[in-house]
Amino acid sequence: MATLLSMQDFEREFGLASPAKSPTQSGPAQRPRRLADMDVRQSILEDLVVKILYLAGALSTVELSDRIRLSYEVTDELFCKLRTQALVQVNGMIGNVPQIAVTAQGRTRASELLQQSQYAGSAPVSLESYVAQTRTQSVQKVEVHPADVRRAFKHLVVDESTLDQFGTALNSGSSVFLYGPAGTGKTTFAEVLSRVLAEDEIWIPHAIEVDGQIITVFDPALHLETSESAPADYDMRWAYCRRPAVLVGGELTAEMLDMQFNPISKFYVSPVQMKANNGVFIIDDFGRQRIRPDELLNRWIVPLDRRIDFLTLVGGKKIEIPFEMLVVFASNTNPSDLVDPAFLRRIQTKIKIGAVSDEQFSEIFRRVAHDKRVSYEPEIPADLINFIRTSLGQELRSCYPRDIVNQVCWAARYEGKQAHVDHVALRRAIEAYFPSAAA
Repeated sequence: MATLLSMQDFEREFGLASPAKSPTQSGPAQRPRRLADMDVRQSILEDLVVKILYLAGALSTVELSDRIRLSYEVTDELFCKLRTQALVQVNGMIGNVPQIAVTAQGRTRASELLQQSQYAGSAPVSLESYVAQTRTQSVQKVEVHPADVRRAFKHLVVDESTLDQFGTALNSGSSVFLYGPAGTGKTTFAEVLSRVLAEDEIWIPHAIEVDGQIITVFDPALHLETSESAPADYDMRWAYCRRPAVLVGGELTAEMLDMQFNPISKFYVSPVQMKANNGVFIIDDFGRQRIRPDELLNRWIVPLDRRIDFLTLVGGKKIEIPFEMLVVFASNTNPSDLVDPAFLRRIQTKIKIGAVSDEQFSEIFRRVAHDKRVSYEPEIPADLINFIRTSLGQELRSCYPRDIVNQVCWAARYEGKQAHVDHVALRRAIEAYFPSAAA
């Protein structure tokens, strides 16, 4: 019979030997080396191993360790316990590494488990671990200074007083309302605010376990992993990521703020605000969502005040999770016209994003033209300013230079020539962009 590799031999052969560590777990930066150090029940992990082996077929203990995101030591302990229960067996060896698979009894057990939940991914962390870690890396603990804000906004034209307001809002780690006319850059500013915080790394769990139920948290579409800068021996059940930025617009519904339970797979996907924890949650075009503003703020009156949220599982059980994020509301409407004073008080900072000056407008035009490699006559920005002010009777908005230059680029592409803004090209762009100009 093949001899199983001892832990010491395995670590020597595969270069995994590491210095002795304390038997107690000290957060995601340290990988648990014993089942006794795990923060979830042994039965949860055993059931997960049986399902993974049933669905994937035979795996080596190294491959199983990678799939379940546990240390080789913990995976080997789980294998030994399941082998004792006759749920798994050794099918062969790859070198000195055992190849394991479920037994007939294990297949029966896996079928029963998959009827309860089809989750077969990373081992989860406990709700208590998630809450503690999320509180530890709260956005309220991030210190933002003028140099940080100016570095993030250097590619935009923003006056100093507005930058200082942004910095103050970021240090609050709470909520901010950006309001002003359409086209003044509110959404862009909200997204750049998130970049200031994104210079910092945090831990996000792949999944959480609550009373045997699994809630997935990590979302590769929203969470940018930076594993190359993670500690060498970190707990792989957690992903080391930039602080997330989650943006929702008119598609936001009340259902998106609650646990998403799939009745077929029978596990949960965390709501959007939970995915935004420790980062920035941007609600764009606030007031145009499918959920009414007063309904949203009624739902968030406690989270905005006490930084906790209550989510409901199937069956009615409520769980308390942290609400640790900077919430940015962006709207074309004055905040006092959307919500009553009691709710408005809970949105800590209000920043009006208004028209730009002549100098700022010209600088934006210059930067846009430079980025798109479009040449233009020196008097063009002043002519455009004069048209907007005199002919349209409008204020200068930061979106106009980009939109007008885009019109010129599209026309040049159609005509097969190099884009250049002269008086003729400007007039054509104005007529295509401003409805009143073409009337």
